[in-house]
Amino acid sequence: MSPDSQPNVLFVFSDQHRGMDVGYAGNPDVRTPNMDRLAAEGTSFPHTYANTPLCCPSRASLLTGQYPMSHTVIGNPLQLPTTVPSVGEAFNDAGYRTGYVGKWHLDGRPLDGFTPPGPRRQGFDDFWAAYNCSHDFFDAEYYRDDPEPIEFDGYAPAGYTDLALEFLENTETPFCLYLSWAPPHAPYGEVPDEYRDLYDSDDIEVRPNVEPTSEFARERGFDDARETLANYYAHITALDDQLGRLLDYLDESGLAEDTIVVYTSDHGDMLFSQGYMKKEVPWEESINVPFVVRWPDQIPAGAVEESVFSIVDMAPTMLSLAGVAPPTEMEGSDYAPVMRGEEGDVPDSVFLTLPVPNLQAQDQGVPEWRGVRTERYTYVRLRDGTPWLLYDNEADPYQLENLALRKEARDIRENLDDRLQEWLDRRNDEFRSAAEHLRDLSRAEESNYPVDQDP
Repeated sequence: MSPDSQPNVLFVFSDQHRGMDVGYAGNPDVRTPNMDRLAAEGTSFPHTYANTPLCCPSRASLLTGQYPMSHTVIGNPLQLPTTVPSVGEAFNDAGYRTGYVGKWHLDGRPLDGFTPPGPRRQGFDDFWAAYNCSHDFFDAEYYRDDPEPIEFDGYAPAGYTDLALEFLENTETPFCLYLSWAPPHAPYGEVPDEYRDLYDSDDIEVRPNVEPTSEFARERGFDDARETLANYYAHITALDDQLGRLLDYLDESGLAEDTIVVYTSDHGDMLFSQGYMKKEVPWEESINVPFVVRWPDQIPAGAVEESVFSIVDMAPTMLSLAGVAPPTEMEGSDYAPVMRGEEGDVPDSVFLTLPVPNLQAQDQGVPEWRGVRTERYTYVRLRDGTPWLLYDNEADPYQLENLALRKEARDIRENLDDRLQEWLDRRNDEFRSAAEHLRDLSRAEESNYPVDQDP
């Protein structure tokens, strides 16, 4: 492409796909040939983290480049304010044709509500085929510009990919399309048989930190870790096929050379590791997500970038990579030079937060927490100042040995605690109780957190 032309942007993300569950990351069980192809033709970032591993806060950070205390979506199911910066608005203002397809989950309640044309679509004004939130993968609906939902048959990600291809086939360049698939989020078993038949649960390897006997898991029928993982992997392979359809279209249409393609997810899934299910906790299975970016002749092919990177950095980075100035209100860092294989001034740690535990986290006894993830260490503190978790992920990749209260780790702990405090100060995060933050931000009535409890 000429240096003066604007690249297209195809940003694809799923819900609850953890970073270690792709072939290119070394998982021999899961089948992801198209994600592997994207990594071979682009650059992967294995140290990519969800700053707040919960749907609404993470999705809000992905689109705004702000931390939850700034965009105020500090829990589920809060509506994203129309006053915050948006990657969609920025691309729209730069002359891009913008589109959004799939799961939105940023319009509060009701979860099946209609998001009308206008500011609540956050700049994705030219093409809208989305649904606020549903995990019914075989009886899906979506809205366009009319408040009557449109039904489609079959597996929802395939239907949403059809809509994404409709956008790609009928648009002028430059374009910016965000496509959001709801799997591999639960229900894990709601996956097409053709993909489930690819996996024999007896052959699935579980991670060494798996504890499949937690009360939370037993009460929900998740008794067999291998069976659950087989279903989870089947969803991932189904998504991989849909990604392949998009990559094939870009090749066949001649758009591939001029299109930045990203695949990532909003957060991970514990899947019995450490005895937990779902997300909202600071262990690697919950916070680590896949991230791979391809732009032929602009981003190195087959490269693995070890810098820590996070959800909040994605919006400013995508804008900068495309030559669009990020709004000054965005708080994430610009990794565009790093993605081009150049030197970049980027943070050496990621700020991790859980301001408001969701209902499932509350059921599992998860408290509010704050932490940092460096390339080597994970450190997490509780609200009373007590160190909760400290892991040397280089020596202990499955996080089996918590060093938080070990005397021999005191210097490391104190250094990381100082770095965490720097993040808290920089982000004006007083690390108060969930109820206090919700009340302070005037979000208490929208939240599903019991704000009448004393902090």
